[in-house]
Amino acid sequence: MSSTGVNQATQFQLEEPRFQDGKAMLVAGLQNRFTGPDVKNISALWQRFGLFIGKIPSQIGNVAYGLCSNMISDPFSFDYIAGVEVSSSSGLPTDFSMISIPAMHYAIFTHRGPIANLSMTIDAIYHRWLPNSGHALLQPIPDVPYMIERYDERFHPETASGDVELWIPVKP
Repeated sequence: MSSTGVNQATQFQLEEPRFQDGKAMLVAGLQNRFTGPDVKNISALWQRFGLFIGKIPSQIGNVAYGLCSNMISDPFSFDYIAGVEVSSSSGLPTDFSMISIPAMHYAIFTHRGPIANLSMTIDAIYHRWLPNSGHALLQPIPDVPYMIERYDERFHPETASGDVELWIPVKP
């Protein structure tokens, strides 16, 4: 990360997390691989996926998820799925991906405000909170998210603002 990013993470006010055991679940949605410069295109993936929300066979509830997995640091890239929880893969559109998330222990942070500032919350979590927290990340597991964005009724897609929870798997 650039020195500007480190400075932003240092100055950004991060709320204390809560800790929770998350249940195992299946999430289905649209997936793409993003590199550093491409991260700005995640919003286009959400726009495409938004047309499906509420019409997905076996969808559970009204919460949407952004799943980050399979990160490579050099050159930086990761898989991202915009999705919803489902009870099965039956009847899903052919261009959908599905991921099975095991039950894990999470540090949960709330990002408040514009989604455009989400990277500041993420930088503060990984570069300020985590090194000073006494907690450790779970070792990366292929295809299992290292970060889950949870979008519920507190987030307003029409304004791209509101509250988003960031679920970070940590060792219990």
